[in-house]
Amino acid sequence: MNILLIYPSFRDRKHFSLMPSNFFNKILDTNLTFQTIAAVTPKKHSIKIQSEYLTKIDFDSDVDLVGITAFTVTAPRAYEIADEFKRRGVEVVLGGWHVSALPNEGLEHAISVIVGEAENIWPQLLNDLENDKLKRIYRQKEPVDLNSIPLLTKLERKRYNISPFVQTIEASRGCPYNCTFCSISNNEFGRVYRTKSINKIITEIQSIPEKLLNFCDPSLTLNPSYTKQLFHEMRGLNKKFFCEGNVNILAVDEELLKLASEAGCLSWCIGFESVSQETLVNMGKEINKIEKYASTTKKIHDYGMCVKGSFVLGFDTDGPNVFDSTLEAIRLLNLDIVDFNILTPFPGTPIFNQLDSEGRILTKDWSKYDTENVVFRPKQMSPDELFSKWKAAIKEYYSFINFLKMNVRTLRLGFYQSLISFPQTYYYNKLCNNFN
Repeated sequence: MNILLIYPSFRDRKHFSLMPSNFFNKILDTNLTFQTIAAVTPKKHSIKIQSEYLTKIDFDSDVDLVGITAFTVTAPRAYEIADEFKRRGVEVVLGGWHVSALPNEGLEHAISVIVGEAENIWPQLLNDLENDKLKRIYRQKEPVDLNSIPLLTKLERKRYNISPFVQTIEASRGCPYNCTFCSISNNEFGRVYRTKSINKIITEIQSIPEKLLNFCDPSLTLNPSYTKQLFHEMRGLNKKFFCEGNVNILAVDEELLKLASEAGCLSWCIGFESVSQETLVNMGKEINKIEKYASTTKKIHDYGMCVKGSFVLGFDTDGPNVFDSTLEAIRLLNLDIVDFNILTPFPGTPIFNQLDSEGRILTKDWSKYDTENVVFRPKQMSPDELFSKWKAAIKEYYSFINFLKMNVRTLRLGFYQSLISFPQTYYYNKLCNNFN
């Protein structure tokens, strides 16, 4: 079969037009989903992977099966694409975080849906399709063993990698923490932490021609001993990479930071989430200790690595003053990139179930579930107030002067560090300039 696998774009997403060209999109578009699917696909089938952010979909292409993965915000566009292929007589399979949470919704647009991790299910689905035994729902019954996923050849990596600059890799999967707003840990088997063997991940890295790597692991600090061994083995491979980690380990484990720097780490993305300890406890992330934020950032900088901090605003414990207190706190952290996210209750998460049961979900137009729209009724402020204060916070933090200061500071850490931070700070600076 000729199989087309598609990453859909955001429907009516105007923010991407703020980028000066597709260059930054190519750097940042590093999804790994379909590379692992390609790895487990029987060789008798032909695979083509396409990102709608980079190329226009050819609905007249000669394909027998289309597979589409969807986050919540991309679900409406995924459904549009699926419906158009169906209209042309092409079978469509849907999967991804959103469809896993709402499989019956996905079935309205596809012949079959995959719920949860797909690596074990996909070959069986293809076999069933060929033998006219296709099921409507395929559900993974156990956590996927990462060591069972075949490695792609260099030629396959070149063919299937969407970004010509960055290669995404995965050393571990799953997160044991149960944050109420997180789609990862609240997906089936999402809290089952697993690792790939060190030898396998090193062999994989050695086969990658790109110099820049992105670890898509939810956190590389969940098993410090494993990560230290990984970083130790990565020394001398001449790679640069960015990854995610948690404050509770990064604040105290300088050996890990030293090895990360020596292995080529450019940046740590940290979910600080809030500057209120009460809010952190209520969201299920009590491992974060606010008094450790500043020292963590400083230690990471001392080892020549950037810090990207993510904050979520709009929890029930957040009053109108949360924006001022957040801005005041993060100014002292000297972060290289800051993500200001409006709390977004994704389907399948405890926060969605809570707000839905309380009648506080304002819309189920999934295209608005992008962390930049208010889709629920906050407890201590109006939806308009939450949105306007979020815009004001971004405008203040990403003013032109602050934008320059952040990038000059990051450039001092190194060229590659700047390469990672500039596209994202540029995006926020241009975004705030477009606010009314």
